[in-house]
Amino acid sequence: MHPAFSVIFLTTLIGVGQGLFLALYTGQLYSVIKVLPVQDSASFYGYGSLLSVIFLIAGLVASVFHLGRPERAWRSAARWKTSWLSREVIALPAFIGTTFIYSMIHIYGWNPVLFIINESFIIDLSLVVGAVNTLLAFILFICTGMIYACIKFLQEWATPLTVVNYTLLGMASGFALSTVFAAYVSSELVNFYAAWTIFLTLFAFITRSASLIRNTKIKYKSNLSTAIGIRHTSIKQKAQGAMGGSFNTREYFHGAKPIFFKSIKWVFLMLVFIVPTLLLSGALATDMFALFASAFVVQYIGLIAERWFFFAQANHPQNLYYQTI
Repeated sequence: MHPAFSVIFLTTLIGVGQGLFLALYTGQLYSVIKVLPVQDSASFYGYGSLLSVIFLIAGLVASVFHLGRPERAWRSAARWKTSWLSREVIALPAFIGTTFIYSMIHIYGWNPVLFIINESFIIDLSLVVGAVNTLLAFILFICTGMIYACIKFLQEWATPLTVVNYTLLGMASGFALSTVFAAYVSSELVNFYAAWTIFLTLFAFITRSASLIRNTKIKYKSNLSTAIGIRHTSIKQKAQGAMGGSFNTREYFHGAKPIFFKSIKWVFLMLVFIVPTLLLSGALATDMFALFASAFVVQYIGLIAERWFFFAQANHPQNLYYQTI
């Protein structure tokens, strides 16, 4: 498939936003059960979740560049009963709106206590809104991943690992940004977030590697014989059937040179998993803000490469008709 950079930025940016919110809410939950110290409501949870909104809106803006008729974008939500894309179109604005509400609750102190459990655990409005938004975050991860995992004829995508990887990579990048944010505001949660980032990054490395190994062993259901309906053991295509390129050859094939396609896989494995883990380990040892920031930046650049490879690796069956280009 031909990777569209608008979709690449959409999926990576909203993944960061989702992961950042989940990191912030996790920190708040841990403070309620007195595992972590309570952070300043406005400067930490409020402005941190506002940063999440910025990434989410940036991803939404990026998606507009993929539309042929942006003024008809609202129609994309009409098929929510059968389309994962329509469900994502509904879930994304809902998550953005609830994240913004969560931010405003903390910034302006609109946070009344709703009830108390065992005279110790204080449940306020932000915790309830955060719980609803956490559910929306995972629904959005599932919708985004299932857009691709539900396409059965693209066998590289048609696996539960697609949804798992979208979720884990989004959470890892979001927790990486939360580490940078915590270091910037001099929060005590820096080590907590850094440790979680390393754990999520390593876990994502396992699942992403599993998908790469799986895709090298795919037995394709279609071949040149089934494509043209001729049962013969030796079929060779001498021409693609047209003198020049077409929509099919542009949109269903990445067009990159073989050496680039092979090398980009190792590039993103290094940038998404290995280098950020080393940078975060060094940052924990030296407490250098530059290393925390570098880990996030390097990982995000790697995610762009990873998402490009994800789209490019998908081998559309129609390419059986256009092998000779």
